[in-house]
Amino acid sequence: MKKTLIHGFSFVLLGLLVASCGSKKEQSSTTGWNLNDQKWGGFEKVDYEGQSTGPNLVLVEGGTFTMGLTEQDVTYEWNNVARRVTVSSFYMDETEISNLEYREYLFWLQRVYGETYPEVPRRALPDTLVWREELSYNEPLVETYFRHPAFMDYPVVGVNWNQAVEYCKWRTDRVNEAILIKKGILNVNPDQKDADNYVTEAYLVGQYEGSVRKNLPDVRSGGERRVRLEDGIVLPEYRLPTEAEWEFAALSLIGTQAASKDELITDRRIYTWDGNTTRYQKRNKYQGKMLANFRRSSGDYGGMSGALNDKAFTPSPVRSNWPNDNGLYNMAGNVNEWTADMYRPMTSSDIREVETQDLNPYRGNKFMTKVIDPETNAPIEKDSLGRLVFQLVDTTSTALRDNYKRPEVYNYLDGDKESNVEYRYGLSTLISDKARVIKGGSWADRAFWLSPGTRRFLEEDKSASTLGFRCAMARLGGPVGNNDNAGNSFKTGKKKRRY
Repeated sequence: MKKTLIHGFSFVLLGLLVASCGSKKEQSSTTGWNLNDQKWGGFEKVDYEGQSTGPNLVLVEGGTFTMGLTEQDVTYEWNNVARRVTVSSFYMDETEISNLEYREYLFWLQRVYGETYPEVPRRALPDTLVWREELSYNEPLVETYFRHPAFMDYPVVGVNWNQAVEYCKWRTDRVNEAILIKKGILNVNPDQKDADNYVTEAYLVGQYEGSVRKNLPDVRSGGERRVRLEDGIVLPEYRLPTEAEWEFAALSLIGTQAASKDELITDRRIYTWDGNTTRYQKRNKYQGKMLANFRRSSGDYGGMSGALNDKAFTPSPVRSNWPNDNGLYNMAGNVNEWTADMYRPMTSSDIREVETQDLNPYRGNKFMTKVIDPETNAPIEKDSLGRLVFQLVDTTSTALRDNYKRPEVYNYLDGDKESNVEYRYGLSTLISDKARVIKGGSWADRAFWLSPGTRRFLEEDKSASTLGFRCAMARLGGPVGNNDNAGNSFKTGKKKRRY
């Protein structure tokens, strides 16, 4: 009996010890102060599991690669000389943006802004007249391609670069709003109008309240608070991919690595797939089929009746053909795609200048900052569409910096005072500051343009029946997935064919 009491007492002590250890507050590793403890000031450390993957996105694990032409420069432009660069990990849309997805955007704009600001949804309309040709009968596509359900899963075209950028901003806000709704923080509110609509940046600075269901607990006050950037709940912005990101994602060199994963690439790639041909090579029912939607030769857009190869004379659905080894569809053919970069040919012979931009290379930076009210030291009131007001960074502050001297660096080392060349639009070149890089080749292009290294440009306010876009997003934190997984769901040998 005595032993039983002693053992029972021991278990009680052990239980109390475990409970006390389990309730012990996490402490700062540098100050020893308790974290997430109101009595100790209430500084919070969130339990963050890593960046979640947004809708339709695929994680592309970054790395080093040779950016530039992968075959002979048959145009003799020398506008993409091969060079070694590194791209940080990022997310990329699995598919091009479809007609249905873009119509959802127009529907929202009309519902929120249509009554007061009808010009907003009107500005976002794609140009359906891009289908017209002087010597072709494409009038049915002018009327039906964008709105008819037969084409709802086809890539949207007729969208210029400026419109694509606006779509990315809108998508950022809708995805983050949906996240807050599904986490029980906000209620669904389809009655938003004009400036009273969810914009991520306005919400984070307290200029949008919304229909609150239940805010997060505030450790400092013991009450509630809105979501902050430090909580890691909202995602970074959707945006257009840089040219380097797009090219890296298209090459998908992760599929050419040896099984040992020891930085050994077994094969060089000309296209987004292995081999030097545009046809499927394996001996099965798909042997000889085209790997992309493109124009095989003059007058041949899809093959012969009864034996069609890519089964498309114009664009095909966004999930046609095989995805590449990053899990991305139609990174060659179907439609060209906008990138974020301003177009410039190679203009400097000083290799040291090129090598300084070998990590995440990009041309088109325009450094902005929120307009601050000097009395409150907070952003000024949002505009009539619900967005915060931004302006170029003040040149008086940039003059004292070492990493950049001007807020707008479109022509850095390419026509400015630091350059070794003369680059002035209308005098020494016809390439303006509105020229944006397009990549990928289209249903109307020959096979040469399917190579990820080829590049062309179009003015940012122009559009075409052969040009669409997809979105990208930065990967925050570690370069691989949250479970040490690169996020590549489509590996070599596991590809799906969808005709």
